[in-house]
Amino acid sequence: MSRTLKEAFPGIELGSVDGFQGREKEAIIVSLVRSNSNKEVGFLGEKRRLNVAMTRPRRSLTIIGDSETVSSGSKFLKRWMDFLEEHADLRYPSVAELNAGP
Repeated sequence: MSRTLKEAFPGIELGSVDGFQGREKEAIIVSLVRSNSNKEVGFLGEKRRLNVAMTRPRRSLTIIGDSETVSSGSKFLKRWMDFLEEHADLRYPSVAELNAGP
């Protein structure tokens, strides 16, 4: 998948949160792809790593993920999701979009 993205968008840089430590980019897309019945959030449990992800973009930060799983991760993440609900441009897929498939 990363190879396909790099071929389609030669200027794109893909990496982990840790790889962007101490660096900034014009726009960053953070994928919080973890979604599971146990509501485990992985690296998001570490506030410092989430801070790195959120503070690297100069102009645009896009976060893609499962808000239910993120909200269940900790009190901090629940407050973050509440803040985003009130202040950010959140977009949720419709049930029809989810069931449509590729």
